[in-house]
Amino acid sequence: MLHKLVSAPINLVIKIAEKVKEEADKELYHLPTIQQKLIQLQMMFELSDIPEDAYKAKEEELLIRYEVAKRMEMEQWEQMTKKK
Repeated sequence: MLHKLVSAPINLVIKIAEKVKEEADKELYHLPTIQQKLIQLQMMFELSDIPEDAYKAKEEELLIRYEVAKRMEMEQWEQMTKKK
């Protein structure tokens, strides 16, 4: 019983941390969000709101995230089709 009292808060913290990571991954690798950010970035550049070097750096970061997100999506599809 004492073990449960001690481990319960730790388990709760672990579950919360897992949920936070899951939500952060959704935001970081959510394809529509990345696409929207790319569009916004392009508009900012065209309106001269950001310099070209900042634009290129952010675009590269977003494109890498997009590639990772697409790869993750493909892996999920492969796993789903293998289960059937």
